[in-house]
Parts: sequence; structure tokens; C-alpha cells
Amino acid sequence: MSLTFPPLDQIAPQFTTTDQNGEEVSLSDFKGKKVVLYFYPKASTPGCTVQACGIRDNKEAFVKANTVVLGISPDPTKRLTNFTTKQELNFPLLSDENNSIAESYGVWALKKFMGKEYIGIHRVTFIIDEEGILRHVMAKVKTKSHHDDVLDIINTL
Repeated sequence: MSLTFPPLDQIAPQFTTTDQNGEEVSLSDFKGKKVVLYFYPKASTPGCTVQACGIRDNKEAFVKANTVVLGISPDPTKRLTNFTTKQELNFPLLSDENNSIAESYGVWALKKFMGKEYIGIHRVTFIIDEEGILRHVMAKVKTKSHHDDVLDIINTL
């Protein structure tokens, strides 16, 4: 099974949704900054927590690299608020309850887990440049080293 992502070196799919505070957020809000858009399956699960805390703990490195990190999942806003508060996260988490953003990025697709097949979010990270151009796709994400892996890529752009 292969995922179909938006093409590199073209404008990233645009979206507007709400963050953990119920505030409206659009990808276009971040023009002039690099954007790390990472999709994750579910807030407050072990792997997603490790991944989010790694980003939280390296916020200064992302700021120094003129980069905004946006986490996105199908969770409702309330669940994102709880996750942010409990883990003291310092970056926006976005709600994609109808999976439209995940579909536009090609990460809402068939998954297999413990012998069962279902449709869900694949853990994939997209790196978008200051002009809104999609520059890199990380299809294989290691939750423990995600922050370092992303920073390595950003520093080569």
C-alpha cells in the first residue's frame, strides 16, 4: 500500500481549521516562515506524546530556524486542549475532525494494525518553505527522533 502525497516543489494544499484554543488557523498565516506540518493519529497516546514532547523541548531550535511546527490529528478541539495542557505543549495542535486536510495531503488511508485493516491517519511530516512551497515529505517518522530529524532537514533548505 502506498500513499499519494501532494507534489514537491509546488504550493502546499491550503487549509483553515481550529487549534487547541478554538482559534482559526490557516496555513497562509505562516507565510515568511518554514512550516513543519506533522500528522499524528491521536492525542495523548504514547507515540504521539513522545513526538510532541520532543518538539516542545526543542522549541528554541525551531524558532532559530524561522520555523513553525503544527501538529494535526482527527481529534476534537477539547481533546487537543487537554493534551496541550497536560504535556505543557508550546506549539499549535490543529483539529481535522472531518479528515479533509489529511485527505488533501494523502495521509488519510488504509492502515493495518494487529491484523485489522481500517482507514486512519498515517504519521507523516511535511516541510513547507517560507513561500508555501512543499519541499520535503517524511513518510517514515520515528517518534523519538522526529524533532532532530526535522531540524536536520530544515537546516539544509
